Amino acid sequence: MIARAFVKTRGDAAPLLRCAEGPAVSPPRAPVPQAGGRGWGGGGGCWAAPEPPRRREPEELRQPGRLELGDVEEDQVVAVFVVTFDPRSGNMVEWCLPQDIDLEGVEFKSMASGSHKIQSDFIYFRKGPFFGLACFANMPVESELERGARMKSVGILSPSYTLLYRHMHFLENQVRHQLETPGHYSHLAAFYEDKKGVLHAGPGRGGSLPPVYWLPSIHRYMYPEMKITHPAGCMSQFIKFFGEQILILWKFALLRKRILIFSPPPVGVVCYRVYCCCCLANVSLPGIGGTVPESKPFFYVNVADIETLEVEVSYVACTTEKIFEEKRELYDVYVDNQNVKTHHDHLQPLLKINSADREKYRRLNEQRQMLLYSQEVEEDYNPCEEDLFVLFFLEQNNRIFQTLLEVSASQDKTLTAEHARGMGLDPQGDRSFLMDLLEAYGIDVMLVIDNPCCP
Repeated sequence: MIARAFVKTRGDAAPLLRCAEGPAVSPPRAPVPQAGGRGWGGGGGCWAAPEPPRRREPEELRQPGRLELGDVEEDQVVAVFVVTFDPRSGNMVEWCLPQDIDLEGVEFKSMASGSHKIQSDFIYFRKGPFFGLACFANMPVESELERGARMKSVGILSPSYTLLYRHMHFLENQVRHQLETPGHYSHLAAFYEDKKGVLHAGPGRGGSLPPVYWLPSIHRYMYPEMKITHPAGCMSQFIKFFGEQILILWKFALLRKRILIFSPPPVGVVCYRVYCCCCLANVSLPGIGGTVPESKPFFYVNVADIETLEVEVSYVACTTEKIFEEKRELYDVYVDNQNVKTHHDHLQPLLKINSADREKYRRLNEQRQMLLYSQEVEEDYNPCEEDLFVLFFLEQNNRIFQTLLEVSASQDKTLTAEHARGMGLDPQGDRSFLMDLLEAYGIDVMLVIDNPCCP
């Protein structure tokens, strides 16, 4: 059986970000280098000459090397708000700065459906061109008017989600303050005055909104700094939660499918699963990704986001609302707890774990164990497990696309079973994945791998 993708590779590769100066973290395995001798692009680390890594705070996921994004990384806050649950009116914005900013829908994004069943939570979400972080708390009160419970969220909006974690502690304290002494906003007003960002109108843009910086992406990858809620790290928990199924999610993420994760509250840890899914699909090779959409982390979504999701061709999001499962036109992949499923017939083969997947999962766990051992015996050597996770998949993705580019540049453009094995794929089990990958990324090669279903 011979199949061929007839779309040509785009010649003008999107430029990669250059690595800023800073210490590099030595990965347990060296990733595939970029072409052109530009060092290690994106992927969670800028690999330079080995230096002793800095010791990390266990509660934070840090960048091993910073990538410059101009003004994108300014720690700007464009709005601060307080959302309350009113027993008669439901969720409502009770206070905000600036007073004229559009916060429609934020009252539902910052207080997830089902939150009344839990005591506290935090939520990442998207609002138009901005990203938000809100901290929720639920306090029992002796008040018939409030039906025995007072619930509020305090949140902020920013052009990028990568620095929102810095304000988590402040927001947690403020939501508790709002529950205990409602109506006192002086601390929030002072915070906004100190942190507020000035949204400059660029040349030719007039008063238009700033561009949305989707991170991570196939074109410009930055390893976001995100505070985590447990010492082991969000990616470590991601691996433990999904097990071998992270390889299924990896394939769907690399194909830029619409991935929706369902979970009841608390939703904070599920927002980190959205982030981890996006980290599975990074590629640092130039010339890749010209025909595919960027993977967009939407974080938490609810029914108010349905119209937005209807026009998206690629995203990763999470929700607490079960009604989404019935709306199949909104997603390609639905993740319910640890059950990954798709309603598309042509994607069904990707749900099966094959021998190559098990081997990748074994290698990932082996590297994790080696890392844990090195941390025990070498006190001065303390790399981050999150670095290992990102670099592992970056290396895998680079190896696949490096091979595909080399084959597409060869005279006969023939991709064989040996090539598939060299990319760490199962020639038979990953045949459907390879076909979809060639089509999605517009790579012109001839796939010469027998289909066992055909004579």
